[in-house]
Amino acid sequence: MSSQTSTLSKVFVFLFALFGVFSHLAAAVPFAELEKRDVFDPPVLYPHAGTVWYKGQRHNVTWDVSSPPVNITNKVGRIMLRKGGISTPLILEDGFDILLGRIEVTVPWVLQGDDYSLILFGDSGNVSPQFTINE
Repeated sequence: MSSQTSTLSKVFVFLFALFGVFSHLAAAVPFAELEKRDVFDPPVLYPHAGTVWYKGQRHNVTWDVSSPPVNITNKVGRIMLRKGGISTPLILEDGFDILLGRIEVTVPWVLQGDDYSLILFGDSGNVSPQFTINE
């Protein structure tokens, strides 16, 4: 029994020392301070509820840029089409400055429907009100 107790004590001391080493290493790791970031989610102004677009037409998508924060996390915009509350893979425009406030897009050839909306990406995704696309 004395041999078992001695072995158990040695294992306990070893694990305790190992824990001490790892806790000192973890304490030595410097924490980088995160820079302050502001999320900019401008509301989409056009298209709005009641808007009707026709396939192949060009329209200006507009959004409110009247009060952007100082430090915008991502200024590169993207506009995607959404149908029935589900995002589609259709990118209508990409790579523009989110502070422009408008960008021209071509209405894609999609099924007719009155449950389309646009997602304006930059810092976050802002969804337009639903509108109609006809043939």
